[in-house]
Amino acid sequence: MNGKSSPPSISETAFECPHCGAYTTQHWYQLAAVQMDEDHRTPIIPATDLRERIEKDKDLEPDVRASVIEWAEKMNSGLVFFEKNDKGRYVYRDVHNLNISECFNCNKAAVWVHQSLVFPLQREGASPNADLPIDIARDFEEARSIFNSSPRGAAALLRLCVQKLCAFLGEKGKNIDDDIASLVAKGLNPLVQQSLDVVRVVGNEAVHPGSLDLRDDRDTALQLFNLVNLIAEQMITLPKAIQSIYEKLPEGKRTAIEQRNERALKQ
Repeated sequence: MNGKSSPPSISETAFECPHCGAYTTQHWYQLAAVQMDEDHRTPIIPATDLRERIEKDKDLEPDVRASVIEWAEKMNSGLVFFEKNDKGRYVYRDVHNLNISECFNCNKAAVWVHQSLVFPLQREGASPNADLPIDIARDFEEARSIFNSSPRGAAALLRLCVQKLCAFLGEKGKNIDDDIASLVAKGLNPLVQQSLDVVRVVGNEAVHPGSLDLRDDRDTALQLFNLVNLIAEQMITLPKAIQSIYEKLPEGKRTAIEQRNERALKQ
């Protein structure tokens, strides 16, 4: 790149991805349309309780259940994505001036109308940690999309992300102050707790998650972007990486480590 910026462009096959920010190859797709049939005359949007109903359906095979849940989560994320269709339906209309680019790095799709990028919206703030749960990542991305027009709204969404992340990590998800203190006891860097206190997420001046604080500004929102990622990095990404390394050890070494740990617990 020679230090030059390469923003998304309809006339390029490599640019900075509007999703992940990486400068990389972009694959272009032209679109074709199939009219909705009588079974589904309007676009399909999964019900919010679909996952719960699928999980309770004991007649579904486990692989089918997992596949449907994955599809529903992708649909409800609001992101554009690709899915192979083997039904072989007859396509009878080409779609012009509507194109999709797919990033080689993150495999996420961007939507273009004529020469304009319409999805994702141009965003500010740090990109979400790749290990964030889908619903938290969705709130995080929404905060990025409204950051310029409403830093207060972005900060409110990010406080909600902190609350949801605490619940995902096994905390009660009701009192952020208590949840963060518990996470510190489990290994979260105490400096993260202090930083969250500075932006009034924990402590005596805590703002209720999802509510607007008139004192919030751009700097507050930017700090919250980074702090959500820091919590995810320390409590999800790092343990995941360590576990991956551990699982690659020879079985004999893993057994020896486990036996050593058991002896230590008994002492």
